[in-house]
Order: sequence, then structure tokens, then C-alpha cells
Amino acid sequence: RPEKRNAFAADFWADLPKCVREIDHEAKARVIVISSTGPVFSAGIDVTMLADGVAGDMDKNNPVYGAAFLAKVQYLQDTFTALEDCRIPVLVAVQGGCYGAGVDMASACDMRYATKDAFFNITEIDVGMTADVGTFPRLLNHLPEGLVRELAYTGRKMHADEAHAHGLVNAVFANQEAMLSGVMEIADTIAKKPPLAIYGCKHAITYGRDHTTKDALENIAIWNMSMLNPSEIMEAMAARMQKRPGQFADLPKIKQTKPRV
Repeated sequence: RPEKRNAFAADFWADLPKCVREIDHEAKARVIVISSTGPVFSAGIDVTMLADGVAGDMDKNNPVYGAAFLAKVQYLQDTFTALEDCRIPVLVAVQGGCYGAGVDMASACDMRYATKDAFFNITEIDVGMTADVGTFPRLLNHLPEGLVRELAYTGRKMHADEAHAHGLVNAVFANQEAMLSGVMEIADTIAKKPPLAIYGCKHAITYGRDHTTKDALENIAIWNMSMLNPSEIMEAMAARMQKRPGQFADLPKIKQTKPRV
């Protein structure tokens, strides 16, 4: 919705995880690339959704309202957690402004890329809110704590060059056309690798980020003990020697089973 600065309306929060899970569970792709159109990547959550969900029936002394609001926030959080949980890498290409919930979404992706005019802006402080959909726990994985605090307390913009210098974005491109071309080239490179090994890398990196080194080493040892595929190792070695693309199986589809009653 470029005419709405790609603000995240109510349908978005259900549609994004549904789309991601369908791609993942049905093994429809080996990489996901998220991009948008128009001069702004995303204005964040649609203000009409905020008005309906926050100001509509607010009664801070009513525990029922509090419980409902808690469930709503957790529902929104789950939308972007789906990006972390899916088995394949998720790349995001950011042009122009990335505000509020747009920062939440970008920080949940595996890799971030930006145009030179892009910026990231934690806008919640300027509307009297504490960011609650994933900004702080995820940004702290990418940026120094003091910088996250500064961005959160002041609401200032962090431009692409600063984001790149601190490691939030992997690369900065001159314009959106160049960025999309570059990101799709990276995605194509990833897609040609063994999907099972890529899945293992994503799992190991995410697990290692959230656990001790000892636990992470044990986890990846157990992972390879059960998931290592000798035939794909042989195919990868043969492809390198013969200077040809490797032929690797897609990830298995995930069958949806009904819970037992």
C-alpha cells in the first residue's frame, strides 16, 4: 500500500505469518525476500488500528481489558517471530523510511539491506508508547546497548550508513533498483546451496545467539548427528570438482496434523 506508506493494516498481521508458513511448510522456496514499493519502506502499524485497539475501550483499571491487550500484543509479536521460526533465510530490502513496526519486522529477518537514503526510526516514543512488538530484544542482537537506548529514548533516525557501520544492515546500495538486483543475487546464491545445510546454519546461529557457547556446541553436535546427509556432502564435493551447480533436494514438506482430543 504505497499510497498509505505501506502501513501495516489489520489484515497484514494475519497474512504475513500465514504466507511465510505456507512457503516454508510447502517447501515453495529456498529463500524469502521482503521488499516494498514507493518512497517509504513502511510507516509501521496503521494508526487506525492503534486507535481501534488502544483508545477504543481503554479502561486501565479493568483486568479484562488488560488481559485482552496482552493477548493482542502477543498476537502482533507472533507475526514477526514467524520470520525467525521458518526454516529458510529471510532477507529484507529497505528503501526510504522504516518506522516503528517496520523496524520490528526488519530486525526479525536474517539479513537486512538498505538504500543510501534509508533510515530506521523507533517512533513509538513520540506517540507515548514503549515499543513492544520486538524492537528491543532483537535490536540488542544487532546494535550496542547504548545505541539502542539512544534511538529508543530520543526517537531519532538512524540512517543507512550508521546502520551499516554498526552491523544492522549488511550492505548499502545507491538506489532501490540496485538494491533489489543485489539482494536477489545473494538470494540466488543461497538458493543454490543445500537447503538442509542452510536450515542447519539458521538453526545453529539462532540457537547460539540465545544460549551459552557450551549449550550451542552440544546442540549443533546433536543436530549434525541426526541431520547430516552424506549423499548431499558427496554431491557438493562432486559439483565443486566438476565446476557445476549442485543438485540438492528441497526441504521436506511439513504435514499439518490435527491435535488429539
